[in-house]
Formats: sequence, C-alpha cells, structure tokens
Amino acid sequence: MRDLATELLQWHAAGKDYALATIIGVTGSAPRPAGAALAVDAEGAVVGSISGGCVEGAVYELCREVLRTGQPIRESFGYSNDDGVFAAGLTCGGTLCDARPVFATRARFPDADEIVVQWPDRYLTSTQVDSRTVVCVLTHDTKFDIPLLEAALRLPVAYVGAMGSRRTHDDRMARLRAAGMTETELAHLHSPIGLDLGGRTAEETAVAIAAEIVAVRLGGSARPLTSFNGPIHRDRIAVR
Repeated sequence: MRDLATELLQWHAAGKDYALATIIGVTGSAPRPAGAALAVDAEGAVVGSISGGCVEGAVYELCREVLRTGQPIRESFGYSNDDGVFAAGLTCGGTLCDARPVFATRARFPDADEIVVQWPDRYLTSTQVDSRTVVCVLTHDTKFDIPLLEAALRLPVAYVGAMGSRRTHDDRMARLRAAGMTETELAHLHSPIGLDLGGRTAEETAVAIAAEIVAVRLGGSARPLTSFNGPIHRDRIAVR
C-alpha cells in the first residue's frame, strides 16, 4: 500500500476519481501478502499490483465497476476444489489477463530498460538470444506461460524459470508434456522459480530469482557458505 502513496496523492491533488483494491487476507500460497494494493483511475490508468499478474485483469475490471457504481466490492480468488478449478475467474486458470497496454506502462515499471506490449512467445521468437540470455516467466497464466515456455526451452539460453505454486507447476508440466515437450527439454525449467529465501515482497522475490540465476550459470551449490569448508571462491563450470 505504501508504494502507491505518491501516485495516489498526485491523483487526489488532481481531483481524480479512483478505485483502490487491497488484499485483506491470504491463506495458502499467494504471490503478494495482505496489504498489497492496486489502484485504477477513471481514465483506466493502473498503479500497483496485488498478484504480480495472475489476477490483475479481474481486479482491474472490478475496480472499473466500483468507479461506475460507487459501491464497494469484496471478492475472493483461489482454487475452488481439489480438481484445480479456480474460483471467481482467477486468471492463473487461463480464463481471462490479454496482453493489454494498460498493465505494461512506464509508470508501473519506471526502471525497465524496455517495455513491450506483445504476446510473450511472439516477442521471444523474434528476439535475438544467446547463451547469456535469461528468461523469467512471471505471469503464471497458462495462455501466456505454455507457448512462451515451449519456445524458451528450445532455445540456447542460460536459464529459463517460471513462477507459480507447486500446484501451478504440476499443471504447467502436464500441459507442456501434452504439447510435445520432451523430458530433456523440461529438465532445463526452473519451477517454481527462485531460491527459498523466505521473502514475500516483489523485491525479495527478485533477489531469490537473481540468486538462483547466478547459481545456475556459475555452477554454485546455493548452500550457505557456513555449511561447508574450504575456499569460498573456487573455479566453477557454467551450466545450462
């Protein structure tokens, strides 16, 4: 919530109407903790994030509805049964979250070198890559993930990782196998992405992912240095 303060104060000062969505409770695995927030103004601009991708589209539409009616809405997102069916249109289930430019803006990602509004697999296959390229799939939405991972896992890149819960990972692997991917190709996928650092925020998750990338590229063990003896800096063999 605090990360939105500057933008919301600016919207308020400009007399803009906006709707604010906030996570008020979390059970089980979730991309963002309670307190994470997303806001949408009357023109459709978006700041913040409550899921890192998987329910942004659905929440965006709910915010637009609140702006239209002036009535608050309380909604739940998650698995509705043991078969993995998602409730309330959670977009990880592949029911919604197109690659709309409203979510890919310089305001939301001010530090990005480049912002591209395009289907990820199409962008990847038209982009030059090499043995230093790292591909991180963070949407955990099957309509994006599966075509992108099919392409990425068949390219000579340094690392391919995908975000999602273990349930999402199992479903993703089944879909990739059904799409014809071999076990050798799938062995290059790091999923769920990142090392177990115990973090929950976007920044902490980024550190966990970056740490795994370094370990994979340089052949590190990812173990604490206190857990083994010998020199800290050793010759390592980079692996894919």
